Amino acid sequence: MKKSTLLKAGIAGTALAALCCFTPALVILLGAVGLSAWVGHLDAVLMPALLLFLGLTVYALMKKDKGDCCKTGSNGE
Repeated sequence: MKKSTLLKAGIAGTALAALCCFTPALVILLGAVGLSAWVGHLDAVLMPALLLFLGLTVYALMKKDKGDCCKTGSNGE
């Protein structure tokens, strides 16, 4: 998988999980479609997902920085 793809997936997942954790958007959506019984289980899913995507973002940033420092020019400098 490309480094930029990992970074984009990490940032998008972090933003989505944070949006659902800190706003009532997911609660309203689940209530609107008739799945409000699942609201009690959201904490068990959203916090691990947020941590997973934050970890993915950090990993992609570290991998991106590590790869950029080792490039050399065409003349070997």
